[in-house]
Amino acid sequence: MVDTIPAALHAAAERFGSRPAYVEGDRVLSFARLWDEVGRVARGYAARGVAPGDRVCVWAPNSVDWVIAALAVSTAGGTLVPINTRYTAPEARDIIERVDAALVVVAGGFLGRDFAAELAADGSTRRILDVAELAALDGPPIDVAVSPDDVADILFTSGTTGRPKGVLSAHRQTVGVARVWAELGGVTDRDRYLVVNPFFHSFGYKVGILTGLLTGATLYPVATFDVAATLTLIERERITVLPGAPTIYQSLLTAPERAGHDLSSLRLAVTGAAVVPVVLIERMRDELRIDTVVTAFGMTEAVVATMCRDGDSAETVATTCGRAVPGMEATIAEPDENGAGELLLRGEYVMLGYLDDPAATAEAIDADGWLHTGDVGTLDDAGNLRITDRLKDMYICGGFNVYPAEVEQVLARLDGVADVAVVGASDERMGEVGRAFVVPAGDIAAEDVIAFARERLANFKVPRYVDFVDALPRNPSGKLLKNELRSS
Repeated sequence: MVDTIPAALHAAAERFGSRPAYVEGDRVLSFARLWDEVGRVARGYAARGVAPGDRVCVWAPNSVDWVIAALAVSTAGGTLVPINTRYTAPEARDIIERVDAALVVVAGGFLGRDFAAELAADGSTRRILDVAELAALDGPPIDVAVSPDDVADILFTSGTTGRPKGVLSAHRQTVGVARVWAELGGVTDRDRYLVVNPFFHSFGYKVGILTGLLTGATLYPVATFDVAATLTLIERERITVLPGAPTIYQSLLTAPERAGHDLSSLRLAVTGAAVVPVVLIERMRDELRIDTVVTAFGMTEAVVATMCRDGDSAETVATTCGRAVPGMEATIAEPDENGAGELLLRGEYVMLGYLDDPAATAEAIDADGWLHTGDVGTLDDAGNLRITDRLKDMYICGGFNVYPAEVEQVLARLDGVADVAVVGASDERMGEVGRAFVVPAGDIAAEDVIAFARERLANFKVPRYVDFVDALPRNPSGKLLKNELRSS
Protein backbone atom coordinates (compact mmCIF):
# COMPACT_ATOMS: atom_id res chain seq x y z
CA MET A 1 0.00 0.00 0.00
CA VAL A 2 1.52 3.33 -1.05
CA ASP A 3 2.08 5.82 1.75
CA THR A 4 3.95 8.71 0.16
CA ILE A 5 2.87 11.14 -2.54
CA PRO A 6 5.67 10.22 -4.98
CA ALA A 7 4.83 6.54 -4.52
CA ALA A 8 1.14 7.24 -5.17
CA LEU A 9 2.05 9.15 -8.33
CA HIS A 10 4.33 6.36 -9.61
CA ALA A 11 1.78 3.67 -8.81
CA ALA A 12 -0.93 5.63 -10.65
CA ALA A 13 1.30 5.94 -13.74
CA GLU A 14 1.94 2.21 -13.78
CA ARG A 15 -1.61 1.19 -13.01
CA PHE A 16 -3.60 3.65 -15.14
CA GLY A 17 -1.01 4.53 -17.80
CA SER A 18 -2.62 6.15 -20.81
CA ARG A 19 -5.95 6.84 -19.07
CA PRO A 20 -6.69 10.57 -18.65
CA ALA A 21 -5.65 11.94 -15.27
CA TYR A 22 -6.63 15.55 -16.01
CA VAL A 23 -8.81 17.34 -18.51
CA GLU A 24 -8.66 21.13 -18.66
CA GLY A 25 -10.32 22.55 -21.73
CA ASP A 26 -8.53 21.02 -24.72
CA ARG A 27 -5.63 19.84 -22.57
CA VAL A 28 -5.70 16.15 -21.65
CA LEU A 29 -2.93 14.67 -19.54
CA SER A 30 -2.61 10.92 -18.98
CA PHE A 31 -1.33 9.40 -15.74
CA ALA A 32 1.85 8.29 -17.50
CA ARG A 33 2.41 11.76 -18.94
CA LEU A 34 1.70 13.32 -15.55
CA TRP A 35 4.46 11.19 -14.04
CA ASP A 36 6.89 12.35 -16.74
CA GLU A 37 5.95 16.02 -16.39
CA VAL A 38 6.21 15.99 -12.60
CA GLY A 39 9.59 14.28 -12.74
CA ARG A 40 10.93 16.83 -15.18
CA VAL A 41 9.78 19.78 -13.05
CA ALA A 42 11.15 18.14 -9.89
CA ARG A 43 14.54 17.91 -11.59
CA GLY A 44 14.18 21.56 -12.55
CA TYR A 45 13.45 22.51 -8.94
CA ALA A 46 16.55 20.66 -7.78
CA ALA A 47 18.65 22.36 -10.46
CA ARG A 48 17.42 25.69 -9.09
CA GLY A 49 18.57 24.81 -5.59
CA VAL A 50 15.49 23.23 -4.01
CA ALA A 51 16.81 20.57 -1.61
CA PRO A 52 14.97 17.80 0.27
CA GLY A 53 13.13 19.33 3.21
CA ASP A 54 12.86 22.78 1.61
CA ARG A 55 9.48 24.49 1.55
CA VAL A 56 7.98 25.56 -1.79
CA CYS A 57 4.90 27.80 -1.95
CA VAL A 58 2.33 27.57 -4.73
CA TRP A 59 0.16 30.65 -5.18
CA ALA A 60 -2.05 29.97 -8.18
CA PRO A 61 -5.60 28.97 -9.16
CA ASN A 62 -6.75 25.43 -9.91
CA SER A 63 -5.12 24.12 -13.08
CA VAL A 64 -3.13 21.18 -14.41
CA ASP A 65 -0.04 23.33 -13.92
CA TRP A 66 -0.88 23.70 -10.20
CA VAL A 67 -0.98 19.92 -9.91
CA ILE A 68 2.37 19.48 -11.68
CA ALA A 69 3.99 22.25 -9.63
CA ALA A 70 2.73 20.79 -6.36
CA LEU A 71 3.47 17.11 -7.01
CA ALA A 72 6.96 18.07 -8.19
CA VAL A 73 7.63 19.57 -4.76
CA SER A 74 7.01 16.19 -3.12
CA THR A 75 8.95 14.34 -5.82
CA ALA A 76 11.94 16.61 -5.16
CA GLY A 77 11.68 15.79 -1.45
CA GLY A 78 10.32 19.19 -0.49
CA THR A 79 7.33 20.33 1.53
CA LEU A 80 4.35 21.90 -0.27
CA VAL A 81 2.89 25.15 1.09
CA PRO A 82 -0.26 26.20 -0.81
CA ILE A 83 -1.38 29.83 -0.57
CA ASN A 84 -4.98 31.04 -0.83
CA THR A 85 -5.52 32.82 -4.17
CA ARG A 86 -7.78 35.36 -2.46
CA TYR A 87 -4.99 36.52 -0.17
CA THR A 88 -3.51 39.94 -0.60
CA ALA A 89 0.24 40.26 -1.14
CA PRO A 90 0.94 41.08 2.56
CA GLU A 91 -1.01 37.99 3.64
CA ALA A 92 0.86 35.81 1.14
CA ARG A 93 4.26 37.29 2.02
CA ASP A 94 3.67 36.58 5.71
CA ILE A 95 3.29 32.87 4.93
CA ILE A 96 6.23 32.85 2.50
CA GLU A 97 8.54 34.41 5.08
CA ARG A 98 7.37 32.22 7.96
CA VAL A 99 8.09 28.99 6.10
CA ASP A 100 11.35 30.41 4.71
CA ALA A 101 10.31 29.33 1.22
CA ALA A 102 13.08 28.26 -1.14
CA LEU A 103 10.83 28.97 -4.12
CA VAL A 104 7.43 30.53 -4.80
CA VAL A 105 5.45 29.33 -7.83
CA VAL A 106 2.81 31.83 -8.95
CA ALA A 107 0.32 32.36 -11.77
CA GLY A 108 0.10 35.65 -13.60
CA GLY A 109 -3.18 37.13 -14.76
CA PHE A 110 -5.60 35.36 -12.41
CA LEU A 111 -8.66 37.60 -11.92
CA GLY A 112 -6.63 40.45 -13.35
CA ARG A 113 -3.90 40.16 -10.74
CA ASP A 114 -0.14 39.69 -11.13
CA PHE A 115 1.00 37.79 -8.05
CA ALA A 116 4.70 38.14 -8.85
CA ALA A 117 4.42 41.91 -9.27
CA GLU A 118 2.35 42.22 -6.09
CA LEU A 119 4.96 40.33 -4.06
CA ALA A 120 7.77 42.44 -5.49
CA ALA A 121 5.87 45.62 -4.68
CA ASP A 122 5.29 44.36 -1.16
CA GLY A 123 9.02 43.87 -0.65
CA SER A 124 9.34 40.09 -1.02
CA THR A 125 12.81 38.97 -2.10
CA ARG A 126 12.04 35.26 -2.52
CA ARG A 127 12.71 33.46 -5.78
CA ILE A 128 9.61 33.57 -7.97
CA LEU A 129 8.72 31.13 -10.75
CA ASP A 130 5.67 31.66 -12.95
CA VAL A 131 3.71 28.50 -13.80
CA ALA A 132 4.23 29.38 -17.47
CA GLU A 133 7.93 28.62 -16.94
CA LEU A 134 7.27 25.05 -15.80
CA ALA A 135 7.26 23.77 -19.37
CA ALA A 136 10.92 24.76 -19.80
CA LEU A 137 12.18 23.31 -16.51
CA ASP A 138 14.47 20.29 -16.39
CA GLY A 139 17.73 19.21 -14.84
CA PRO A 140 20.04 16.30 -14.08
CA PRO A 141 18.53 13.10 -12.63
CA ILE A 142 17.76 13.18 -8.91
CA ASP A 143 17.56 10.35 -6.40
CA VAL A 144 15.40 11.41 -3.46
CA ALA A 145 14.08 9.05 -0.79
CA VAL A 146 10.80 10.25 0.72
CA SER A 147 9.62 8.67 3.98
CA PRO A 148 5.97 8.23 5.03
CA ASP A 149 6.78 10.24 8.16
CA ASP A 150 8.35 13.17 6.30
CA VAL A 151 6.32 16.38 6.30
CA ALA A 152 4.40 16.46 3.03
CA ASP A 153 2.64 19.78 3.34
CA ILE A 154 1.94 22.81 5.48
CA LEU A 155 -1.56 24.18 5.07
CA PHE A 156 -2.34 27.42 6.85
CA THR A 157 -5.39 28.00 8.96
CA SER A 158 -6.10 30.59 11.67
CA GLY A 159 -6.35 30.42 15.43
CA THR A 160 -8.36 32.47 17.87
CA THR A 161 -5.71 35.19 17.75
CA GLY A 162 -6.42 35.57 14.05
CA ARG A 163 -2.87 34.95 12.84
CA PRO A 164 -2.67 31.97 10.46
CA LYS A 165 -1.11 28.78 11.83
CA GLY A 166 0.78 26.32 9.69
CA VAL A 167 -0.59 22.78 10.01
CA LEU A 168 2.01 20.07 9.39
CA SER A 169 0.95 16.72 7.88
CA ALA A 170 3.08 13.69 7.05
CA HIS A 171 2.92 11.87 3.71
CA ARG A 172 1.19 8.90 5.33
CA GLN A 173 -1.54 11.22 6.62
CA THR A 174 -2.13 13.11 3.38
CA VAL A 175 -2.26 9.88 1.36
CA GLY A 176 -4.21 7.99 4.01
CA VAL A 177 -7.00 10.51 4.43
CA ALA A 178 -7.49 10.67 0.66
CA ARG A 179 -7.73 6.89 0.54
CA VAL A 180 -10.38 6.78 3.30
CA TRP A 181 -12.47 9.52 1.67
CA ALA A 182 -12.29 7.76 -1.70
CA GLU A 183 -13.25 4.40 -0.24
CA LEU A 184 -16.26 5.79 1.64
CA GLY A 185 -17.38 7.62 -1.50
CA GLY A 186 -16.77 4.59 -3.71
CA VAL A 187 -14.61 6.61 -6.12
CA THR A 188 -13.14 4.51 -8.97
CA ASP A 189 -11.29 4.90 -12.25
CA ARG A 190 -14.66 5.20 -13.99
CA ASP A 191 -15.39 8.49 -12.26
CA ARG A 192 -15.06 11.94 -13.75
CA TYR A 193 -14.41 14.30 -10.86
CA LEU A 194 -15.11 18.04 -11.19
CA VAL A 195 -12.85 19.87 -8.71
CA VAL A 196 -14.45 23.19 -7.84
CA ASN A 197 -12.83 23.26 -4.41
CA PRO A 198 -9.56 25.22 -4.56
CA PHE A 199 -6.37 23.19 -4.59
CA PHE A 200 -4.89 25.41 -1.87
CA HIS A 201 -7.52 23.94 0.47
CA SER A 202 -7.36 20.37 1.80
CA PHE A 203 -10.75 19.67 0.18
CA GLY A 204 -9.29 20.28 -3.27
CA TYR A 205 -5.74 19.09 -2.68
CA LYS A 206 -6.03 16.05 -0.43
CA VAL A 207 -9.45 14.67 -1.35
CA GLY A 208 -9.11 15.99 -4.88
CA ILE A 209 -5.63 15.57 -6.35
CA LEU A 210 -4.59 12.68 -4.10
CA THR A 211 -7.93 10.92 -4.50
CA GLY A 212 -7.43 11.02 -8.26
CA LEU A 213 -4.00 9.42 -8.00
CA LEU A 214 -5.22 6.65 -5.71
CA THR A 215 -8.36 5.75 -7.67
CA GLY A 216 -7.60 6.60 -11.28
CA ALA A 217 -10.53 9.02 -11.47
CA THR A 218 -10.20 11.72 -14.11
CA LEU A 219 -10.08 15.21 -12.59
CA TYR A 220 -11.47 18.36 -14.18
CA PRO A 221 -9.97 21.38 -12.37
CA VAL A 222 -11.99 24.61 -12.32
CA ALA A 223 -10.21 27.89 -11.55
CA THR A 224 -13.32 29.90 -10.68
CA PHE A 225 -16.87 28.71 -10.17
CA ASP A 226 -19.26 29.82 -12.89
CA VAL A 227 -22.76 28.33 -12.78
CA ALA A 228 -23.43 28.27 -16.51
CA ALA A 229 -19.99 26.90 -17.35
CA THR A 230 -20.30 24.25 -14.64
CA LEU A 231 -23.69 23.07 -15.91
CA THR A 232 -22.29 22.82 -19.43
CA LEU A 233 -19.21 20.93 -18.25
CA ILE A 234 -21.24 18.42 -16.22
CA GLU A 235 -23.42 17.64 -19.22
CA ARG A 236 -20.68 17.55 -21.86
CA GLU A 237 -18.14 15.50 -19.88
CA ARG A 238 -20.70 13.37 -18.01
CA ILE A 239 -19.26 14.38 -14.62
CA THR A 240 -19.99 11.84 -11.88
CA VAL A 241 -18.37 13.30 -8.74
CA LEU A 242 -18.94 16.87 -7.53
CA PRO A 243 -17.95 17.67 -3.94
CA GLY A 244 -18.31 21.21 -2.67
CA ALA A 245 -19.66 23.66 -0.12
CA PRO A 246 -23.47 24.03 0.08
CA THR A 247 -23.15 27.27 -1.91
CA ILE A 248 -22.21 25.27 -5.01
CA TYR A 249 -25.35 23.16 -4.98
CA GLN A 250 -27.62 26.06 -4.07
CA SER A 251 -26.27 27.97 -7.06
CA LEU A 252 -26.89 25.01 -9.37
CA LEU A 253 -30.40 24.48 -8.07
CA THR A 254 -31.43 28.11 -8.51
CA ALA A 255 -29.78 28.60 -11.92
CA PRO A 256 -32.45 29.54 -14.50
CA GLU A 257 -30.64 27.54 -17.17
CA ARG A 258 -30.47 24.30 -15.15
CA ALA A 259 -33.56 22.83 -16.80
CA GLY A 260 -31.82 22.90 -20.15
CA HIS A 261 -28.94 20.67 -19.02
CA ASP A 262 -28.72 16.91 -18.49
CA LEU A 263 -27.12 16.36 -15.07
CA SER A 264 -28.07 12.70 -14.77
CA SER A 265 -24.43 11.56 -14.75
CA LEU A 266 -23.87 12.97 -11.23
CA ARG A 267 -23.70 10.15 -8.68
CA LEU A 268 -21.70 11.48 -5.67
CA ALA A 269 -21.83 14.78 -3.80
CA VAL A 270 -20.04 15.41 -0.52
CA THR A 271 -20.72 18.64 1.29
CA GLY A 272 -20.25 20.30 4.66
CA ALA A 273 -18.39 23.38 5.91
CA ALA A 274 -21.63 25.11 6.92
CA VAL A 275 -25.07 24.30 8.31
CA VAL A 276 -26.81 22.30 5.61
CA PRO A 277 -30.62 22.68 5.38
CA VAL A 278 -32.49 19.38 5.15
CA VAL A 279 -34.36 20.69 2.12
CA LEU A 280 -31.07 21.23 0.30
CA ILE A 281 -30.12 17.56 0.69
CA GLU A 282 -33.60 16.54 -0.47
CA ARG A 283 -33.40 18.81 -3.52
CA MET A 284 -29.91 17.57 -4.39
CA ARG A 285 -31.29 14.05 -4.45
CA ASP A 286 -34.67 14.79 -6.03
CA GLU A 287 -33.93 17.61 -8.46
CA LEU A 288 -30.24 17.15 -9.27
CA ARG A 289 -30.76 13.37 -9.22
CA ILE A 290 -27.50 12.74 -7.37
CA ASP A 291 -27.51 9.14 -6.19
CA THR A 292 -25.29 9.58 -3.14
CA VAL A 293 -25.33 12.79 -1.12
CA VAL A 294 -23.36 12.81 2.13
CA THR A 295 -21.96 15.32 4.59
CA ALA A 296 -18.66 15.21 6.47
CA PHE A 297 -16.74 17.03 9.17
CA GLY A 298 -13.11 17.97 8.97
CA MET A 299 -10.67 20.76 9.58
CA THR A 300 -7.19 21.57 8.42
CA GLU A 301 -5.85 19.88 11.56
CA ALA A 302 -7.79 16.66 10.76
CA VAL A 303 -8.91 16.75 7.15
CA VAL A 304 -11.70 14.15 7.31
CA ALA A 305 -12.79 13.05 10.77
CA THR A 306 -16.42 12.01 10.35
CA MET A 307 -18.51 11.26 7.29
CA CYS A 308 -22.00 10.06 6.45
CA ARG A 309 -22.40 6.88 4.44
CA ASP A 310 -24.44 5.98 1.41
CA GLY A 311 -27.94 5.04 2.55
CA ASP A 312 -28.19 7.53 5.41
CA SER A 313 -31.47 9.44 5.49
CA ALA A 314 -31.71 13.00 4.20
CA GLU A 315 -32.23 14.23 7.75
CA THR A 316 -29.16 12.36 9.02
CA VAL A 317 -27.06 13.74 6.19
CA ALA A 318 -28.30 17.30 6.68
CA THR A 319 -28.33 17.49 10.46
CA THR A 320 -25.23 15.45 11.30
CA CYS A 321 -21.69 15.10 10.00
CA GLY A 322 -21.78 11.33 10.06
CA ARG A 323 -19.67 8.88 12.01
CA ALA A 324 -15.94 8.69 12.63
CA VAL A 325 -14.06 7.45 9.57
CA PRO A 326 -11.77 4.40 9.85
CA GLY A 327 -8.63 5.37 11.73
CA MET A 328 -10.31 8.18 13.67
CA GLU A 329 -12.17 8.50 16.98
CA ALA A 330 -14.56 11.19 18.15
CA THR A 331 -15.71 11.95 21.68
CA ILE A 332 -17.42 14.76 23.58
CA ALA A 333 -15.54 16.29 26.51
CA GLU A 334 -17.50 16.97 29.70
CA PRO A 335 -20.96 16.71 28.11
CA ASP A 336 -23.78 18.70 29.69
CA GLU A 337 -27.28 17.45 30.43
CA ASN A 338 -28.04 17.50 26.71
CA GLY A 339 -24.89 15.57 25.82
CA ALA A 340 -23.22 18.65 24.38
CA GLY A 341 -19.58 19.49 24.93
CA GLU A 342 -16.36 20.17 23.09
CA LEU A 343 -15.64 17.80 20.23
CA LEU A 344 -12.35 15.93 20.58
CA LEU A 345 -10.75 13.93 17.77
CA ARG A 346 -7.99 11.36 17.84
CA GLY A 347 -6.42 9.12 15.23
CA GLU A 348 -4.19 8.69 12.23
CA TYR A 349 -5.17 11.92 10.49
CA VAL A 350 -4.69 14.39 13.30
CA MET A 351 -1.93 16.83 12.35
CA LEU A 352 1.67 16.47 13.46
CA GLY A 353 1.45 19.93 14.98
CA TYR A 354 1.68 23.64 14.23
CA LEU A 355 4.68 25.11 12.48
CA ASP A 356 7.21 26.57 14.96
CA ASP A 357 4.57 26.75 17.70
CA PRO A 358 4.98 24.00 20.32
CA ALA A 359 2.82 25.91 22.80
CA ALA A 360 -0.14 26.08 20.42
CA THR A 361 0.39 22.42 19.50
CA ALA A 362 0.33 21.37 23.15
CA GLU A 363 -2.80 23.42 23.70
CA ALA A 364 -4.52 21.80 20.72
CA ILE A 365 -3.44 18.17 21.26
CA ASP A 366 -3.50 16.87 24.82
CA ALA A 367 -1.29 14.23 26.41
CA ASP A 368 -3.66 11.46 25.35
CA GLY A 369 -3.54 12.50 21.71
CA TRP A 370 -6.98 14.15 21.57
CA LEU A 371 -7.29 17.17 19.29
CA HIS A 372 -9.42 19.86 20.94
CA THR A 373 -11.44 21.24 18.04
CA GLY A 374 -13.07 24.23 19.71
CA ASP A 375 -16.42 23.07 18.31
CA VAL A 376 -19.35 22.10 20.53
CA GLY A 377 -21.34 19.07 19.47
CA THR A 378 -23.16 15.89 20.39
CA LEU A 379 -22.87 12.25 19.38
CA ASP A 380 -26.00 10.15 18.99
CA ASP A 381 -26.28 6.44 19.77
CA ALA A 382 -25.06 5.56 16.28
CA GLY A 383 -22.02 7.79 16.67
CA ASN A 384 -23.28 10.52 14.34
CA LEU A 385 -21.78 13.91 15.11
CA ARG A 386 -23.94 16.99 15.32
CA ILE A 387 -22.18 20.36 15.63
CA THR A 388 -24.28 22.67 17.79
CA ASP A 389 -22.04 25.68 18.42
CA ARG A 390 -18.47 26.94 18.30
CA LEU A 391 -16.23 27.64 21.21
CA LYS A 392 -14.29 29.84 18.87
CA ASP A 393 -15.91 32.68 17.03
CA MET A 394 -14.98 31.38 13.58
CA TYR A 395 -17.68 31.44 10.92
CA ILE A 396 -17.77 29.94 7.42
CA CYS A 397 -18.34 32.06 4.34
CA GLY A 398 -18.83 30.17 1.08
CA GLY A 399 -16.85 27.21 2.39
CA PHE A 400 -13.93 29.30 3.75
CA ASN A 401 -13.17 29.75 7.44
CA VAL A 402 -13.19 33.35 8.65
CA TYR A 403 -11.72 34.27 12.01
CA PRO A 404 -13.22 37.52 13.33
CA ALA A 405 -10.14 38.41 15.39
CA GLU A 406 -8.08 38.80 12.22
CA VAL A 407 -10.72 41.03 10.62
CA GLU A 408 -11.09 43.06 13.82
CA GLN A 409 -7.35 43.68 14.00
CA VAL A 410 -7.41 45.10 10.48
CA LEU A 411 -10.48 47.29 11.00
CA ALA A 412 -9.11 48.62 14.28
CA ARG A 413 -6.39 50.38 12.24
CA LEU A 414 -8.92 52.43 10.31
CA ASP A 415 -9.09 56.07 11.36
CA GLY A 416 -12.48 56.76 12.82
CA VAL A 417 -12.91 53.31 14.42
CA ALA A 418 -12.84 53.37 18.21
CA ASP A 419 -13.90 49.78 18.75
CA VAL A 420 -15.03 46.94 16.52
CA ALA A 421 -16.39 43.40 16.69
CA VAL A 422 -17.18 41.01 13.84
CA VAL A 423 -19.62 38.10 13.90
CA GLY A 424 -21.06 35.74 11.33
CA ALA A 425 -24.52 36.52 9.99
CA SER A 426 -26.69 33.91 8.30
CA ASP A 427 -26.79 34.10 4.52
CA GLU A 428 -28.86 31.79 2.32
CA ARG A 429 -26.26 31.55 -0.44
CA MET A 430 -22.90 31.84 1.37
CA GLY A 431 -23.83 30.10 4.63
CA GLU A 432 -22.58 33.01 6.68
CA VAL A 433 -21.16 36.45 5.93
CA GLY A 434 -19.38 38.97 8.10
CA ARG A 435 -21.24 41.62 10.09
CA ALA A 436 -19.09 44.30 11.69
CA PHE A 437 -20.22 46.32 14.70
CA VAL A 438 -18.27 49.58 14.81
CA VAL A 439 -18.03 52.17 17.55
CA PRO A 440 -17.14 55.31 15.56
CA ALA A 441 -14.58 57.85 16.71
CA GLY A 442 -15.29 60.33 13.94
CA ASP A 443 -17.04 60.81 10.65
CA ILE A 444 -17.01 57.40 8.97
CA ALA A 445 -19.38 55.53 6.66
CA ALA A 446 -20.05 51.83 6.14
CA GLU A 447 -18.52 52.11 2.67
CA ASP A 448 -15.27 53.32 4.23
CA VAL A 449 -15.09 50.27 6.49
CA ILE A 450 -15.76 47.81 3.68
CA ALA A 451 -13.32 49.50 1.30
CA PHE A 452 -10.58 49.51 3.95
CA ALA A 453 -11.10 45.79 4.59
CA ARG A 454 -11.21 44.95 0.88
CA GLU A 455 -7.75 46.48 0.36
CA ARG A 456 -6.19 44.40 3.11
CA LEU A 457 -8.10 41.12 3.30
CA ALA A 458 -9.20 38.31 1.03
CA ASN A 459 -12.71 38.92 -0.29
CA PHE A 460 -14.37 36.19 1.78
CA LYS A 461 -13.11 37.91 4.95
CA VAL A 462 -14.55 41.32 4.06
CA PRO A 463 -17.70 42.09 6.12
CA ARG A 464 -20.89 42.31 4.14
CA TYR A 465 -22.71 44.46 6.70
CA VAL A 466 -21.62 47.30 8.99
CA ASP A 467 -23.60 48.47 12.01
CA PHE A 468 -22.63 51.58 13.98
CA VAL A 469 -23.23 51.35 17.73
CA ASP A 470 -22.53 53.57 20.73
CA ALA A 471 -20.72 50.78 22.59
CA LEU A 472 -20.02 47.07 22.34
CA PRO A 473 -21.65 44.82 24.95
CA ARG A 474 -19.13 43.58 27.50
CA ASN A 475 -19.32 41.81 30.85
CA PRO A 476 -17.91 43.36 34.07
CA SER A 477 -14.46 41.91 33.34
CA GLY A 478 -14.42 43.52 29.90
CA LYS A 479 -15.04 40.37 27.86
CA LEU A 480 -16.95 41.03 24.67
CA LEU A 481 -20.42 39.45 24.61
CA LYS A 482 -20.67 38.36 21.00
CA ASN A 483 -23.83 36.35 21.60
CA GLU A 484 -25.66 39.62 22.17
CA LEU A 485 -24.34 40.92 18.86
CA ARG A 486 -25.38 37.78 17.00
CA SER A 487 -28.91 38.02 18.34
CA SER A 488 -29.30 41.74 17.64
